[in-house]
Order: sequence, then C-alpha cells, then structure tokens
Amino acid sequence: MRDATDTPIQYDPAFTLDERVAVYRCIHTRRDVRGQFRHDPVPDEVLARLLEAAHHAPSVGFMQPWDFIVIRDPAVKKKVHAAFACAQAEATEMFENEQRERYRRLKLEGILDAPVGICITCDRARAGKVVLGRTHQPEMDLYSAVCAVENLWLAARAENLGVGWVSILDYNALREVLGIPPEIQPIAYLCVGSVTHFYAKPELEVAGWRTRLPLHDLVWFDGWHKRTGNEPLLDAIG
Repeated sequence: MRDATDTPIQYDPAFTLDERVAVYRCIHTRRDVRGQFRHDPVPDEVLARLLEAAHHAPSVGFMQPWDFIVIRDPAVKKKVHAAFACAQAEATEMFENEQRERYRRLKLEGILDAPVGICITCDRARAGKVVLGRTHQPEMDLYSAVCAVENLWLAARAENLGVGWVSILDYNALREVLGIPPEIQPIAYLCVGSVTHFYAKPELEVAGWRTRLPLHDLVWFDGWHKRTGNEPLLDAIG
C-alpha cells in the first residue's frame, strides 16, 4: 500500500482532537530507558515501522544522511558493551567526590538487556560538496541525523517500546566493533525493546541527578532575555 507521503495528491492534514492528544502524550511520556528492558524479540514488522519513521525525519537539503545498523547478535552486543564499560570507567573519573559515587550507582545502559540495538550514522558526503541549506551551517547534516533519532524514539513509544540512547561510547571504538568507515560519523547507539514499565518522570530526575528546568525561565521574545509585552504567553506557559 502506498503511503500518503509517496503521492503528490493533496490530502487533509488536519488532526482530530484524539490524534493531537496522542501526539502530545507520546512526547511527554517518552523516556530514556536503561533498566526495564524485557528480552521479548521486537517483531520485524514493528521494527520496520520504526525505521520507516526514522527515515521520514526532516533533513536539510533533503540529503537524508542517515544509515541504520540493526544489532541483534549477542556477540556484537558484548563488544559494544565492552566499549561502553571502557568509556564508563573514564567518565567516572571526571566526576568528583559524592557526585562520583552517585554516578557509579546509576544504571546508564541496556545494551545486553535490550533485544535490539540500532546504531544511527551520518554520511556527511552523501549529497555532495555543496548542500542546499548547509552552506553556512555545515553541521546541519548532523542535526538532521539526530532528527531521525527523535522520530524513531517517538515511534517506539507509540508502539509501547522503550529506547535508551547510550552516549557513553567512544566513536572510534564503536566504528571498530561495527565496521563503520572512518568517514562515517556515528550519531547514536540506541537500545530498543519492550519494557516492564515506563517511569512517570525521567529516570535521572527520579534518581535525583537533575530536575526539569521550568519552561518559563527559558523563553524570550525578540532577543536574548527580552520579555516585555508578552506577559499573556508567559502566563499561559506557567
């Protein structure tokens, strides 16, 4: 069946109230999952939908710089986990005193627990030397690949699957494990799978590491730290 995005025929883009509510619920209940993974396999048709959602992310110049490496082999996962353990040991030493001890107690990955790993990469040369929209901000290809991460993450939440982004990894070590060429930039290693539960709040907030900043303190108008005349919107933000 052809998707609506594959045809030039216009269609009604309006969302119903229930659909809007579902989108916002998905956004607000998305979590970075670390320790709640189940070992149930992710069905191929579900995994295909996640990858399709990621592939429909916005990209500057429509360059679509991403590739997706799906990892299911336990032996490969063990190598990725070894790379994490090395980076984790280095990271631990960057914190001091009580914070270091709190850091050691955190569960920061589910590499061996999640049934699927997905590495998203960025091919920075995919669209040639000059790319529309990237002429003055060359890093826009990297940001585009991150949009693919977010699309996959939200799609997974809609499928009642958890995702954990393992950022404590040395890129060169990950390249070696997965055979990624040196000119290709790894963007994210994601752990994906069904979970026992989702936390009501982000896990790091539950653990007391950090709390969510008030949006009211982060919104400005017509310039840095300017607010005059926009009190109604600020009141709506809360």
